[in-house]
Amino acid sequence: MFKMLAQEKASFNGRRTLAVITIVFILTAVFTALLPADVSQYGAFSLVPAIFLIVYIFATKRILEALILSSLMGFVMVSRPETAGSGTWLGNTFASFSDGLLTVMMDEDIAWLIIVCGLMGSIIALIEQAGGSFAFGEWIATKARTKKSSLMWTWFLGVVIFIDDYLNSLTVGSCMTSLTDKHRVPREFLSYIVDSTAAPLCVIIPISTWAVFASRILETNGWAPEGEGLMYFIKTIPYNFYGWLAALIVPLIILGVIPIFGPMKKAFKRVEEGGPLAPAGSEKIDIRAGKESVVPEHPRVINLFLPIIVLVGSTVILDFDMQLGVLVTLAFMFVFFLAQGVMTAEDFTDVALEGLKNMILPLMLMVLAFLFANVNEQIQFTYYVITSATQLVTPELLPFVVFIALAITEFITGTNWGMYIIALPIVIPLAQNLDADVTLAVSAVLSAGVFGSHVCFYSDATVITSAATGCNNFDHAATQAPFGLMAAGISAVLFLIAGFIMN
Repeated sequence: MFKMLAQEKASFNGRRTLAVITIVFILTAVFTALLPADVSQYGAFSLVPAIFLIVYIFATKRILEALILSSLMGFVMVSRPETAGSGTWLGNTFASFSDGLLTVMMDEDIAWLIIVCGLMGSIIALIEQAGGSFAFGEWIATKARTKKSSLMWTWFLGVVIFIDDYLNSLTVGSCMTSLTDKHRVPREFLSYIVDSTAAPLCVIIPISTWAVFASRILETNGWAPEGEGLMYFIKTIPYNFYGWLAALIVPLIILGVIPIFGPMKKAFKRVEEGGPLAPAGSEKIDIRAGKESVVPEHPRVINLFLPIIVLVGSTVILDFDMQLGVLVTLAFMFVFFLAQGVMTAEDFTDVALEGLKNMILPLMLMVLAFLFANVNEQIQFTYYVITSATQLVTPELLPFVVFIALAITEFITGTNWGMYIIALPIVIPLAQNLDADVTLAVSAVLSAGVFGSHVCFYSDATVITSAATGCNNFDHAATQAPFGLMAAGISAVLFLIAGFIMN
């Protein structure tokens, strides 16, 4: 079976694919029938869909398909084939899949994600149509005249736009692509820089959507008193090792202190030999794909800066509600652009819809990732990993074990905020019962969530960054993984040392 999967890299064969899928689902049905009736007793078998997902992604590079099949495998396990005939079991599986998809689509967080990311696509398309991105590219080109300076400017902009990881990735990625293209920078490296200043910065800055969300979770789980969640989040900032390291490793690589290695080195070699800037298949996710490069009549940098200022300002003023901030910004842009005469009301609507359509593939990937997380929750995948990893753990080892265990689960599920909701209610009381340092344990959870957001092949941050920079998300994740793992390895050592010092 693994040989058949490996062959998928070179060519697509419908019959071979069908054979692989059929074998996998027959085996899933067989071993599921032998499992206990109680899902909570699945134990290590709850890892099967996750293992299949990783194997299938690396064998075929087809992430969309991998998420669908892995989710179906999970729903096979949920549907219990031994309790019904084969026909009923098959119907139950698809019914469970359908119910899971409906649950995900009706979830408030998913609705928020679709609205915010979809409309952010509209905002970017409108800024480009109004000449804001072109003017910014012309302006920044006078400041960044070398490849190294263009990359440092990209990193600097990522550091400055720290209010939200989606805003960061979409804004910096879409603004800096044309400049780095001029300097022949592989899209994989641009994506790595943009992604490394998104979630990693948000978890070490107290004025961000991540900080607000984490603060509320800390309050609801009883560690932080009501109204003091942000103060307790600030306590974790010095110990969010992965966030600090992921962001700080970037300039060290740009300046040559840390050499480029692994798949990223191959990407640079491809470009140096005259190959394309973006890896194959990137046009499918690129939000600018298929668009002709047109020089606006009156490009103005203010058409980029002012909408972003309004977006950041309104989000902060409206209690860090990104959705309201996006809606306010669109309303402002309608008035601002029509008043300048750069577009008509009809043009505004058409461009906004085009920008929304450009986000369909990234949004579909994220919805499927949440569906996979949904079925993993049903078979208690994350709960099993956490409880297994923390058995017989000492106060000194708790932060290290929590970070390693959750980093692995986050690499597989990529849900970050969703993991916080599951993990913190387990880790906080565990740390309190062990008389371990709760701040350090919570920091380990937060760092693991950032690692998942940063490195997972289908996490929201990875997908959004890939769309903004025009880089296939498999190649983006594969090329940045060694640097993310470097930061994770150092973080694990720091959590180990801190655990013994602070307990």
